[in-house]
Amino acid sequence: MKHATGQLVITNGNLIDGNGGPSLRDATVIIGDGRIQFVGPAAAAPAVSPTTNRIDAKGGTIMPGLVEAHYHATYFNVEKLEDLDIKYPVEYVSILAAVNAKLALECGYTAARSGGCLFNIDVWLKLAIENDLIPGPRLAASGREICSAGGLMDWNPEYRKIGMEGLVFTINGIEDARRAVRALVKDGVEWVKTYPTGDAAWPDTNDHHTLCMNFDEMNAVVQTAHNHKLKVTGHCRATEGIKNALRAGYDSIEHGTFIDDEGLELLLKRDVPCVPALYFEKASIDRGPEFGMSQAVIDGHKETLEGGAASALKILRAGGRIGLGGDYGFAWNPHGDYAREISFFVRHVGFTPLEAIRCATKSGAEILGRGHEFGTLEAGKLADILVVDGDVLEDISILEDRRRFLAVMQGGVIKAGQLSQSQTTN
Repeated sequence: MKHATGQLVITNGNLIDGNGGPSLRDATVIIGDGRIQFVGPAAAAPAVSPTTNRIDAKGGTIMPGLVEAHYHATYFNVEKLEDLDIKYPVEYVSILAAVNAKLALECGYTAARSGGCLFNIDVWLKLAIENDLIPGPRLAASGREICSAGGLMDWNPEYRKIGMEGLVFTINGIEDARRAVRALVKDGVEWVKTYPTGDAAWPDTNDHHTLCMNFDEMNAVVQTAHNHKLKVTGHCRATEGIKNALRAGYDSIEHGTFIDDEGLELLLKRDVPCVPALYFEKASIDRGPEFGMSQAVIDGHKETLEGGAASALKILRAGGRIGLGGDYGFAWNPHGDYAREISFFVRHVGFTPLEAIRCATKSGAEILGRGHEFGTLEAGKLADILVVDGDVLEDISILEDRRRFLAVMQGGVIKAGQLSQSQTTN
């Protein structure tokens, strides 16, 4: 991905650096050749040439670009489980993924970690983004997912005579688990996504308290993945599934819905991040009836939402790391609504705006394994920056409105926002 050349100065803004500390009023950020050279009060900023390009933040917010830590590029207007794997041919899904990537960047998300996708489209999507062929967030790919046969993601009945090869490796035992990971190694992924537990979406067979993989399978996934320097995560709602994942050596957990004290201790001991992905549950409860969602499923989402919110707050207050993002692309939780996750954690879970922003920037970058490159505004890091018209600490929901973005920058290049169609002023 090409970075800007020359110097650019952002002035007249309230700075949120992503580390969780208080904002700094009347701040200045100086960018040189795509990297941050100075961050601090305007009065302490070094002199720059009078002809240096400038962005006036107009008293708004200067903050790190957002990080979507659980991103499904190939989900598009999903109404039924079958829509995830057999609704469209792979050629069309590839086009939809490019559209979704562009939208994520326009929404202020300069980086994202894939939480699974059809085939290994996200591997190639990442390459296209990095080569500036299409706009999108800096991406960590995960490709196809892994679930035991009969588990949550193995929904195509036998009479259809079609498998789940496009979306999921269905495994039986440790040899299948190793074989699936080795296929993903060849595909070129960075993260291996698994399904240790069920979900409210399948209350009769694989609900949110059901285990969908056994420990030996999970351990085989981790050992094989780590041997090839890949990281492992998993859809973990049930309490025992969470603990199995942590004992097996997972590098992150998704949801962590019903974590208990023993699970929390395991998570904190290895500093494993958790991505709760809660707004999907809220959207399912609010909009599920209009899409024919059964009461049993909605009740399951209510229990998941309450348990997930309590677990997320418990993890954060105990000093654990939380990433934000999750499961956008369903008809009732569409792409483009990503920042509703941030607002929800502030308004309904109990995070402060600064805590939520830290989770959506610094922690997200760390989950991608790139916290040394971006996620906070510090000298030496890539200039992945969001300049917002308004004070997001006073009204966090401003982040939901991409029309309020003056600039969405990657490596000092303005990729989206009001200034993307015009020149910066001298």
